[in-house]
Amino acid sequence: MDTATIETSKPRCKLSGTDGNAFAVIGNVSRALKAAGQRGRAAEWSKAAMASGSYDALLSLAFEYVDVR
Repeated sequence: MDTATIETSKPRCKLSGTDGNAFAVIGNVSRALKAAGQRGRAAEWSKAAMASGSYDALLSLAFEYVDVR
């Protein structure tokens, strides 16, 4: 797998059990991205997530970065 493919693939991320806890969602998605070798996207995700404005917007954003399970 080349670097471009790694950067654009969505790693799987379990979010069940994080209902209502925005910081748990941010942490789970960040860990999934880092584990997939996407440290740059993890940093981008964290910045965007903190600025998302609402829990619903945060969840919508999570679906853009990871394959939510």
